[in-house]
Amino acid sequence: MSFCIIYSSLFFFSSVSLFLVSIYYMIFDYSVILELELVNLNSSPIEMVILLDWMSTLFMSFVLFISSMVVYYSDDYMHGDFYINRFIVLVSLFVLSMMLLIISPNLISILLGWDGLGLVSYCLVIYYQNVKSFNSGMLTALSNRVGDVALLLAIAWMLNYGSWNFLFYFECAKNDMIMVIISVLVVVAAMTKSAQIPFSAWLPAAMAAPTPVSSLVHSSTLVTAGVYLLIRFSVVFNSGIMLVLLFISSLTMFMAGLGANFEFDLKKIIALSTLSQLGLMLSILALGGSQLAFFHLLTHALFKALLFMCAGAMIHNLSNCQDVRFMGGIVNHMPLTACMFFISNMALCGLPFLSGFYSKDLILEVLSMDYLNFYVFIIFFVSTGLTVSYTARLIYYSMMGDFNFFSYHHINDNGFIMLKGMMGLIFLVVLGGSFLSWLMFPKPYYICLPFYMKMMTIFVIFIGFWMGFEFSKFSVNYTSKSLRFLELSNFCGSMWNLPILSTLGAIYGPLFLGHYFFKIVDQGWSECAGAANLYFNFKSLSSFSTILGSNNLKVFLSMIVFWVVILLVLF
Repeated sequence: MSFCIIYSSLFFFSSVSLFLVSIYYMIFDYSVILELELVNLNSSPIEMVILLDWMSTLFMSFVLFISSMVVYYSDDYMHGDFYINRFIVLVSLFVLSMMLLIISPNLISILLGWDGLGLVSYCLVIYYQNVKSFNSGMLTALSNRVGDVALLLAIAWMLNYGSWNFLFYFECAKNDMIMVIISVLVVVAAMTKSAQIPFSAWLPAAMAAPTPVSSLVHSSTLVTAGVYLLIRFSVVFNSGIMLVLLFISSLTMFMAGLGANFEFDLKKIIALSTLSQLGLMLSILALGGSQLAFFHLLTHALFKALLFMCAGAMIHNLSNCQDVRFMGGIVNHMPLTACMFFISNMALCGLPFLSGFYSKDLILEVLSMDYLNFYVFIIFFVSTGLTVSYTARLIYYSMMGDFNFFSYHHINDNGFIMLKGMMGLIFLVVLGGSFLSWLMFPKPYYICLPFYMKMMTIFVIFIGFWMGFEFSKFSVNYTSKSLRFLELSNFCGSMWNLPILSTLGAIYGPLFLGHYFFKIVDQGWSECAGAANLYFNFKSLSSFSTILGSNNLKVFLSMIVFWVVILLVLF
């Protein structure tokens, strides 16, 4: 039995067990807190704390189920890789770090999982060892370090309370200034992990990792860690923090949706869709719907994992080609994969009655009932339309028309292990949303909207489909509409120049100053007036001494003659 099958089976049975535990905790409203004191430092105990409630156990069961399918899928996808066992161990460490983060209500034990995710994600992003992967890994690691520093500062501020178990202080310290500072630091940490503006550049760059890793990262682990932390902390956020978070996350949602409509890399399109959905989660969280954000987190994890697995199967069959313009007519050659790809795309759009519909439609209807300004209302619905637009564009490029690659004889659905891994998720993508909505919301949300507001979501979906199809028509005699506005297309397609600002924008000044000081100071004046000057002086003195030493008799006789002449002149 292979390494992948063993780990996949272990993850699957752990997932089923935790799911049953979460249902038990949910029914009886039950929680368990386990504390292990490691060090007692001036009456401030450093503890390893484990919190098991319905939320943590349900999220862990989802993470483990998706991980089991992804690891099983990797057995075929990574077939032939000499270091596949190392890859599976790294993925398992990644999952373990996420587990530690989910079950920790203590900032110090959270840091263990938080930093573990950052470190292992770097190892996985640079798994294919080339220059692009190294650059992407460094960008990922350094962007996440900003959040790690913010979390360390939050730990330092939390020392004021005498313990790092933040759950114990929420009620008593709600309007405390120290808790406001801690909340701001936690929001900054979550924004880096969930790639909100201005830290968005690392998320598409992390696509350099193998596709099974992308599937895991973008569904239930790395990027959702920030959202999960904010869901736990959402009780103490004041209105000012909520307002700033709403503005940034809604902008991220809009920017990512817009950027995906100009992208041609298959994996980057799906990565930008993840960024858009993260913005949606944090936006509804900032509006006070933390349970809705958690609901969308779980449903999104299901269809996004399947979406990446289908994309991986397509890339695998196309000899690692990721450009959607080379695809087309995939439905004729890979019908099963294309079917699952289409279903998960429809779930992403929020098509009734797939899993994404139950969370997205509920979020938009709860939003429509709230007292909000025009900006928030418009940006939510426009971003939803953009989601459908880039999905329609992706389906048009990859499935419709003729096959645009060089040869299609090797394109087929024969990867049975990959298909089994995908089929494990397809049923939950179709049924998971309705099942979770019954499970998590025993009392349904009361939605009272006029007919035109009720139908607004469906209307936006159809408008988005039409726009995506219209803007992506592509043939030899057809003028692409984006070519007419090339500068605007470049700006929108490059995520509002955020990758340039995050890389060249951050390092251009230090590099320029370093070069300047190296040329002017290190190899300039300090060289002339310092070491080089001393060297040349000593060298000339040494050569002079050598000349004197080698001609000592001549010098001696010359000095005698010199002194005799002086004596004759004087006397």
